[in-house]
Amino acid sequence: MGSAVERTDEHVREYLIYRGFTSTLKHLDSDIKADKEKGFRVDKIIEQLQQFVQNFDLFGLKEYWVYLDRRLFCRLEDVYRSTVNKLRTSLYRYYVICTIQRGNLEKTQEFFQRQAAELQGQPEWRDWFILPFIPTPEQNPAFSPYFSRQWADTFLVSLHNFLSVLFQCMPQPVLLSFDAEVQRTTRLTEENEQLRQQLFARQTESRDQREGDERVHHKLPMYVQNADRLGDTELELVPSQRGVSTVTTPSRNFFSTFLPQGRRTPGKPSQYTTGSSPSQVAVGRKDPPTNPPAKSKEVVQPKEAKPVSCQASTSEPVNSQSQQSTNQSMNQSTNQLTHPRHKRIQDHEKERKELFSKPLSQAPERKGEAGEVEPLPDTSSEPPDSSSNSRSCVGGAEGGGLSAEQPFIKLSQEEYGEHHSSIMHCRVDCSGRRVASLDIDGVIKVWSFNPIMQTKATIMSKSSLLSLEWATKPDRLLLLGSGVGTVRLYDTDAKKNLYEMNIDETHPRILSLACSPSGSSFVCSAAALSRSGSSDSVPRLPIPVSGQLLLWDTKTVKQQLQFSLEPEPVAINCTAFNHNGNLLVTGAADGVIRLFDMQRYESAMSWRAHDGEVYSVEFSYDENTVFSIGEDGKFIQWNIHRCGVKQSEQALPQDSTGPFVLSGYSGYKQVQIPRGRLFAFDSEGQHVLTCSNSGGLIYRLNNGEPALESVLSLGGHKAPVVTVDWSSAVDCGTCLTASMDGKIKLSTLLAQKS
Repeated sequence: MGSAVERTDEHVREYLIYRGFTSTLKHLDSDIKADKEKGFRVDKIIEQLQQFVQNFDLFGLKEYWVYLDRRLFCRLEDVYRSTVNKLRTSLYRYYVICTIQRGNLEKTQEFFQRQAAELQGQPEWRDWFILPFIPTPEQNPAFSPYFSRQWADTFLVSLHNFLSVLFQCMPQPVLLSFDAEVQRTTRLTEENEQLRQQLFARQTESRDQREGDERVHHKLPMYVQNADRLGDTELELVPSQRGVSTVTTPSRNFFSTFLPQGRRTPGKPSQYTTGSSPSQVAVGRKDPPTNPPAKSKEVVQPKEAKPVSCQASTSEPVNSQSQQSTNQSMNQSTNQLTHPRHKRIQDHEKERKELFSKPLSQAPERKGEAGEVEPLPDTSSEPPDSSSNSRSCVGGAEGGGLSAEQPFIKLSQEEYGEHHSSIMHCRVDCSGRRVASLDIDGVIKVWSFNPIMQTKATIMSKSSLLSLEWATKPDRLLLLGSGVGTVRLYDTDAKKNLYEMNIDETHPRILSLACSPSGSSFVCSAAALSRSGSSDSVPRLPIPVSGQLLLWDTKTVKQQLQFSLEPEPVAINCTAFNHNGNLLVTGAADGVIRLFDMQRYESAMSWRAHDGEVYSVEFSYDENTVFSIGEDGKFIQWNIHRCGVKQSEQALPQDSTGPFVLSGYSGYKQVQIPRGRLFAFDSEGQHVLTCSNSGGLIYRLNNGEPALESVLSLGGHKAPVVTVDWSSAVDCGTCLTASMDGKIKLSTLLAQKS
């Protein structure tokens, strides 16, 4: 009940602030401070009684017990009056015993003098008046049990249990009932989600069994039985094994020791291989995991057997030679099929050839988001440069793209509008239940969105705040980096600062924070003041400022070590751990990406990645590559097994990479340097969410040019989006897009199984 009262008090306080009832709020705060019931928290009441006893405040002890009797005990039935009297007698005896144990006989005599008129007629106190005159009362058989620790603990526990039951049985007002109803609804929602996942897993197992029975019935070869999950190009590669010589296999070096067995042989092979063809990309994208994770039953859904050429009709077009070899392989592999099935395959092959043989001007029309019909863009005359790729990607997002089926369905989009200035950071915690958002005014909002969107805590700071990060264990803790060289650890449940760490006075700007997945330490990036001041609202000077990269222990609250930054100390803009915390990747203001071995606490490799600063960096799904976005507007994938080797590169527009510009009337112009995460991956690492002027853009990761294929535009914003996040803690993914007008859009997506 105590926690419910505290939450209700916060709701009432928030309502009064919203209505502007400042005088009422002042009276409420003063009444809460003078509350003798301590918000119905039994531990606080017991603590207050013990404080009176320890201070020998007999008058305060009697007055507080009289208040409890008048406020609570008098409402009980007469049958409980004897219990209340016994507790009061034990409380007074506890007071007297404490005065004797601490050698204060004056207070002992004072108690009997003041209470003589009240206690002398009670038989349970008849023998106690001789207590002050006994030399060693703790050895007297009549009083020795009361001097034991066991009696004191038994009394306090009994009083605690009595008050707890009393508060639990009290009739609650409507507001407290509302809080209980919200908790019950949340609990039921979680239970329904668990039951739904169990039902989905059982349906998947049943579908697997039915498909296995069907394959046994048809007596198909092994590679044809898997044809529902393979493209026709894979059927060509299975007997000939020609893909082995063309796919670049990462070298086995010391990084392989940092990855578990499932990561060394990734559940989903790397989607980008140097020198591979589009047909081989389809193989890497559709090949079932060799060592699937725990959620593989929800991700990989076996479908009923269908002609393999249908899979090819939804994949990327291949050249005529690849089609010819594929058709030959298909003819050889389907000789054992029945005649109607073979005829359907031939019909699909014929339709696919006719579709791919048409020029783009004769291709089918598509519908835009507004419902109008528009022809597909003719890209046959455009040169294959990065600008044309970027234009085709954006066009694909607005018009639905060339894909026959969207990978995601946008179920809903909600808005969080409690901020009044541009957002710098917006992050979801590990459990996917809470969000922390920071604006340029230094105001942090901690809020939840399930089952309803509501603010849990508001953090105001006298000093400017530049960075935030959720702790890994426990996930209720939040790290806050300031502009004055401090990092605070904030408890979002208790709504208080646990402690504050002084990092470095010479490098006061805490630009980035990253918690180790083990939860025992965090990495902190501290930078000196820029030559134009500490403000980040204007572009930085071309000369990078000095910086430090430090490792702190959250248990001892002490600095463990300082990393060496070669060739010179430079400000680190972004940091990210891999899944087990053995590797750390950083992006710096000098355009260099550095990879650190966290077992040896030393730099493993570094390379110049961008012309200008590195704004955002993340590990890929299989952790064999690293993605980065820099000041030069490029989105690049790097192979960590081959230092400085690019696997793909894509030029993005400025509204995706920054600096972000917001223009208004009368020449108003606001420029913001990227601070938060500029891109985020889905749970399978196949799609990436980026920023734009009108909302988040979701791309499919491809090999070659273009490296990104736009599949969905989330929209909903009227100002440039400056940071994004993508949480897949539940089946329905949650995309966060935060903009310069202080609005945060929460889009719920449903992944379509393919």
